[in-house]
Amino acid sequence: MTVERVTADFWFDPACPWAWMTSRWMLEVEKVRPVDVRWHVMSLGVLNEDKLDELPEEFREAMAPGGWIWAPVRVCVAAEQRFGAEALGRLYTALGTRFHNQDQPRTRETIVAALADAGLPADLVEAADTDEYDKLLRASHKEGIDKVGQDVGTPIISVPGPDGTEVAFFGPVVTPAPKGDAAARLWDGTLLVASTPGFYEIKRTRTVGPIFD
Repeated sequence: MTVERVTADFWFDPACPWAWMTSRWMLEVEKVRPVDVRWHVMSLGVLNEDKLDELPEEFREAMAPGGWIWAPVRVCVAAEQRFGAEALGRLYTALGTRFHNQDQPRTRETIVAALADAGLPADLVEAADTDEYDKLLRASHKEGIDKVGQDVGTPIISVPGPDGTEVAFFGPVVTPAPKGDAAARLWDGTLLVASTPGFYEIKRTRTVGPIFD
């Protein structure tokens, strides 16, 4: 019996360490379940632009127009427009490895190095400091956030539901990223609760930060 493959649409901001953890889990899910991940961008800057005054100062500066949070995701949009979703996935891995696993500075130089890691041209970094791709960024962000509502963040995952309807959810937020059978079990459980009518949330206070491999 052939098991039908499904596509999981995944929205991320490359600056978010928790989205990074979830994305690494999804790469494990691809190995153990008939799932293909399709990458999309969303933006912490867009998500928080109407509530900057409520954020701690360090985050307010990062997410304000011109803050560093905007640069990598703009480059991601530019890469997707020129080279497609597969290239976007490669760039996300390159950026996330440098930002999160290696704790490199969120600078133009780090983005250029990540572009090289992903086999993409360095001139894509020019998108970092302009609003040329912001309309597309906002459209992609809206597509993801409209599926789950305004009171969540990144990541967002959307998959076909068991009855043909779409199932979308925020998260799961997890650390470290499960591998092998553990990744499969979390995927199966996530789909189970997400496809339950009337189910909205399971949550507990985080006691550790992201644990990077």
